[in-house]
Amino acid sequence: MNVHYYTWLITIAVMTAVLLFDILVIGRKPHEPSMKECTIFVSIYIALAIFFGIGVTHFSGAQYGKEFFAGWLTEYSLSLDNLFIFIIIMTKMKVPRQLQQFALLVGIILALVFRGIFIALGKSMIEAAAWVFFLFGAYLLYTALDLVKDYFEHDHDDEATENLLIRWVKRTLPFTDDWQGAKSTIKIDGKRFFTPMFLVIVALGSTDVLFALDSIPAIYGLTNEAYLVFTANVFALMGLRQLYFLIGGLLNKLVYLPIGLSIILGFIGVKLVLHAAHHYHWVGDWAEIGIEVSLGVIITTLLTTTVASLLKTRNMPADEIETMH
Repeated sequence: MNVHYYTWLITIAVMTAVLLFDILVIGRKPHEPSMKECTIFVSIYIALAIFFGIGVTHFSGAQYGKEFFAGWLTEYSLSLDNLFIFIIIMTKMKVPRQLQQFALLVGIILALVFRGIFIALGKSMIEAAAWVFFLFGAYLLYTALDLVKDYFEHDHDDEATENLLIRWVKRTLPFTDDWQGAKSTIKIDGKRFFTPMFLVIVALGSTDVLFALDSIPAIYGLTNEAYLVFTANVFALMGLRQLYFLIGGLLNKLVYLPIGLSIILGFIGVKLVLHAAHHYHWVGDWAEIGIEVSLGVIITTLLTTTVASLLKTRNMPADEIETMH
């Protein structure tokens, strides 16, 4: 796939413009968006992703179009899990509802930055040596097993709000007890204090790093094109803020999402290991899993997970659903 430098520049410029718009609007007046506002923005971002994938198919061929859609769906499903952790953080840290949109925006910007770094590192590693696919594959298989373990042990909550970095920050820095709007620091009697918003940002950023470690190897298992990896991640994260308010309650009902993600990550992990083994001629051509099969597995898994979750929780009270996470 031949992507000219000006295409990269235009893509980054458009993404930056959207982010700046969000920052300027929300920074001036933090608020809880209405359902109408959320629905409009989420629909626009999904439509843009679909049109982009169609454009990739038209200009670069069906193979790259399929790779983009497979990557976007995978990243979107991982972003939903990321969003669920965001909900836990917001709840545990008692973030005021009107400030949650600002905190989410910061978390999404940090996610884009960290994923951009890992995309560049991943591309460099892949170009340096094919054995990296063994490493990526093994890590995804480990992550898939860890997701299943977390699902049955229900230990997402503590990890989200009490990791080592957060505990160190709380011990080391002086904090105010009350919120100061969207400000992360404030001066009191000439001394600089940090607000609870800063701690929320640290919590969101630290979880973003962990999710970037999962998502980048996963999408490189579907496409080696850095441009498709980058744009799939951008489209998966754009609109996530509005999605938080739109389906916050519904997301809690997707009780089998971790199982679905573990199946997807495990499948891609096996795909990467087989690809590396084929590169070194340890196995035959049968080991190369096509993008059509990958796309089919991803779509089927996501649909099955969603339907099974909604059927499971349709008549369950909220407190009982909560115990399943």
